[in-house]
Amino acid sequence: MSHPRTSRPKPPPPGKEQAKEVINLGEFQDADTLTYSEASLVLNALMAKRRNDRKDVNGTEVLTSTLTYLDHFARFRQKENVEAVERLLSTHKNMEKFERAQLGSLCCETAEEAKTLIPSLADKISDDDLDELLIEITKLQNR
Repeated sequence: MSHPRTSRPKPPPPGKEQAKEVINLGEFQDADTLTYSEASLVLNALMAKRRNDRKDVNGTEVLTSTLTYLDHFARFRQKENVEAVERLLSTHKNMEKFERAQLGSLCCETAEEAKTLIPSLADKISDDDLDELLIEITKLQNR
């Protein structure tokens, strides 16, 4: 006699995820992704809302460390530029969300550099098209 399941199925064991020639992000495969700049905007907006609501604005040590990290590595400071990069990257539907977020965070200078750091891009976009995309991203970074 078979009994109904009384617990959730176990998640797959960690360590199977990879971002190489083939991207396998496990349970996060289809999750929305953010660039460092987008994540910085979101968390800083949350902290501003907490300050306005006069709630505890100190946050946790993890939140503080995360904000420090994001503020250090976010390449775009102006909200308009962050949104423009997102619009630019979102036009490349053949790329995974993860790949687009990586391009928006790493701000590579050349297609060769981008394809070295994000190997899964190799067959998804030509070097010329990728160089053009990177030039457009760089223009937004320098505003």
